[in-house]
Amino acid sequence: MREIAKEVIELWPEISWINNIELRHKTAMVWQRALEKSVLKPQDLKRIPFTLLCGPDLKVSFMDHKRAVVHIARDSGNKMNEFFGEELPVDMDVLISGAILADVGKLLEYELDENGKAIQGSYGKLLRHPFSGVSLAESCDLPPEVCHIIAAHAGEGDMIKRSTEAYIVHHADFMTFLPFKAKV
Repeated sequence: MREIAKEVIELWPEISWINNIELRHKTAMVWQRALEKSVLKPQDLKRIPFTLLCGPDLKVSFMDHKRAVVHIARDSGNKMNEFFGEELPVDMDVLISGAILADVGKLLEYELDENGKAIQGSYGKLLRHPFSGVSLAESCDLPPEVCHIIAAHAGEGDMIKRSTEAYIVHHADFMTFLPFKAKV
């Protein structure tokens, strides 16, 4: 197995929550590949806004939002397993991997302007992050259950039947996005 870059582990301590070692490694490799292909650096992810749709004054960083989504998804999955058990089992490794990777495609969608401000780049105007995220994930042999979460987490997923794990990530993502958008 290829060694994971220190910067990926520093960005994503939550990767350690994935019990399946192979899935944990592949999840980290997707982030590593995205960073290699992106103009964005890890330090940029800690300062740029998590969305371009809430105006220029948004202070919540990409990583703050992303990590919040992962934490909310994990807590929700644990509660669903606790209360619904075998009736509606949640695969926690798939859930956590999918939550960590849901917005990885934004690393290809975003560029920085001359002032270091995040903008949608030419690639992002043609391919939104759910598409580029799935492409990155498939290039690292992530299972289709995880790719499904990436594909279905945003509005594009409204056209398909979501898995339980995809619903959890979708709602964790939107509950931490829509209140900000409503303020605009």
